[in-house]
Amino acid sequence: MTESPAAPLPPPEARRRLREAASLTQDQLAARMGVTPGTVRAWESGRTTPRGRRREAYAKLLNTLATEEAVRSPQSAPAAEPQPEPVPASVPVVVAVGAESADGPLLTAEPPDGPPRPLPERAALTPAQAFDALYEFGAPALVRQVYLLTGRRELARESVERAFQLAWERWPEVARDPDPVGWVRAAAYEYALSPWQRFRPRHRHPEPPPADAGAHALLNVLLTLPPPHRRTLVLHDGVGLGLPETAAETEASTPAAAGRLLHARAAVAALLPELADPSALHRRMTELASAERLRAAAPPTVRVNSERRARFWTRAAIAFTAALIGTTALAMRTTPTHYVPPVAPGSTVHGVPPRVAPGALSDAELDLRRKLRSELQDGPQRLVPSAG
Repeated sequence: MTESPAAPLPPPEARRRLREAASLTQDQLAARMGVTPGTVRAWESGRTTPRGRRREAYAKLLNTLATEEAVRSPQSAPAAEPQPEPVPASVPVVVAVGAESADGPLLTAEPPDGPPRPLPERAALTPAQAFDALYEFGAPALVRQVYLLTGRRELARESVERAFQLAWERWPEVARDPDPVGWVRAAAYEYALSPWQRFRPRHRHPEPPPADAGAHALLNVLLTLPPPHRRTLVLHDGVGLGLPETAAETEASTPAAAGRLLHARAAVAALLPELADPSALHRRMTELASAERLRAAAPPTVRVNSERRARFWTRAAIAFTAALIGTTALAMRTTPTHYVPPVAPGSTVHGVPPRVAPGALSDAELDLRRKLRSELQDGPQRLVPSAG
């Protein structure tokens, strides 16, 4: 069944507002709809949209919640809700979309040991302000996620900073992405799981393990998984993405992602039987990620480092191009303009002994030299042959 135009859905912001107004959690709404909490988060963030009968049921449920809200407070009906002013084209709605695409407890807007920080409202923000808001919202959780992938605190921080530096270099593309946090997350995961990391001297030695024995055991089990399986497990059971979203982010088909997830769960359950339940595994992964003191740099520092890195590579490219042009000009200046035949190789003349270096005289040559020196050297006698 295709989507029915008779059952339109409200904007993603209104979906979440209606659920919160009815005092429903995402888990409760997911249970009523027969889906996973990650699917509800995707609907409320605008990353995905329900289709078919599920769309009709979701629209009917939202209409019911809107009616109940209107009965409780007529002045706050959704029909009378003012629409926010559009953001200028130069500053896309990166904060609103990125904030609503938070994926579970590992991706929250507040640090694990601090009060919630209010997200900025949709307004005409400058690119730097929008980037700083996105960084402050997503960086702490992304560092914890990458720590689950690598088990290294410094590498986790470096991977997230490098991913945000790349995002600042490509900010127009990232700002218009439906899920900018997902864009940065994919870049951070790729950098952290790069096979070239093993050749870095600072990463050849393991870091101190977590203080808790259970967390240490779980981290060791995660690190024994192949990187694709580990990434799939963290995205699905840790972050809370749905299977199609996990497959898309790992650049795999949905059956392949499902196979990786099953193998990863089986490997974890074989070594830690108490974590055979996915909900228990999710809870333990959340506790492991939240127990570490993982901090990220300030947003201005990341932007400055990104711009500095871009300037360095730009100057390096200009210097390389100038050196290439100079080498080409020198070659063109010194290259002959006409054909010069090569010198013919030497040939041996028959009958002429080869030139040899002077050496010691033989006895016969010494007698001949003494004879010549003892006879007259001038006069007519030299012209008269002698007999005998």
